[in-house]
Amino acid sequence: MTETFYDVLRRQGITRRSFLKFCSLTATSLGLGSAAAPRIAHALETKPRTPVLWLHGLECTCCSESFIRSAHPLTKDVVLSMLSLDYDDTLMAAAGHQAEAIIEEVKKKYKGQYIVAVEGNPPLNEDGMFCIQGGRPFIDKLKETCADAKAIISWGSCASYGCVQAAKPNPTRATPVHKVISGKPIINVPGCPPIAEVMTGVVTYMLTFDRVPELDRQGRPKMFYGQRIHDKCYRRGHFDAGQFAEAWDDEGARKGYCLYKMGCKGPTTYNACSSMRWNGGVSWPVQSGHGCIGCSEDGFWDKGSFYDRVTDIKQFGVESNADKVGGTVAAVTGAAIAAHAAVTALARARSKNETNGE
Repeated sequence: MTETFYDVLRRQGITRRSFLKFCSLTATSLGLGSAAAPRIAHALETKPRTPVLWLHGLECTCCSESFIRSAHPLTKDVVLSMLSLDYDDTLMAAAGHQAEAIIEEVKKKYKGQYIVAVEGNPPLNEDGMFCIQGGRPFIDKLKETCADAKAIISWGSCASYGCVQAAKPNPTRATPVHKVISGKPIINVPGCPPIAEVMTGVVTYMLTFDRVPELDRQGRPKMFYGQRIHDKCYRRGHFDAGQFAEAWDDEGARKGYCLYKMGCKGPTTYNACSSMRWNGGVSWPVQSGHGCIGCSEDGFWDKGSFYDRVTDIKQFGVESNADKVGGTVAAVTGAAIAAHAAVTALARARSKNETNGE
């Protein structure tokens, strides 16, 4: 049997105390709370490492670049301890027939037990000839590898939605994974690229609980894609107050005002950027002064310029878009004060009448 995660850690000299600390940090990063730490520990102590076949279609490898920068948990722990990453033609030393033979070995030995991680997408035009691997179309390799898989993870917007390869007019017919593979659980983890800790968090959840995380209607894990970036953006207060940067490096931009008018897509984008941030939680695009481009949403590359503002945005207490949000908030507040004053005056009048016996 394949070694468990705990077996590998002990063999590497990791103490029990450090192992339990790791479980607590992992539970916290997944938003599960400290009560989930014992369950994570038990799972990692008893379950064998899961074989993973990581495939690459049409893509730029930015998902791999993001993945290797995970800080919680560290990528080396995921790849060397938590997973049995048996195939990844970008990272593995083997090549040619030796590399391809590994896929066949895993499919035979771990039928129905391995995970297929897909980075990039298959092009379908010209019988798939726009992406050839091992002398045959990638689409054939993808279908054959996924046939006996336990689950499939679509890394990034390329695999989840098609991304820039599928931008109009899409001459290669680049196609998302879920549109060519059926009958298997598919987890979409969009982003260009996805956040590193989101990627490792999805893997950790699946290994710990032996199931696919709860997904939204687009197949994305709700734990990471359940809220808009706008909902937890630290500039949200400026949006509600009608304070916006009108040009790059103007006074509003220097004061940290909302970037909505500069094209920020945060109000329509679901991701964890504003709460988890990037590079180990150091920063994220909006914090660095650039608006969200909506890279985790389907078709973001065909929705006009990254600097075109989103229209008809509504939020609590506001009935107009950002051009009038400040005035609307003031009007609503004024109306509320007037209403409160009227009710107070009416109550006082009634009290006075009752006192006078009227």
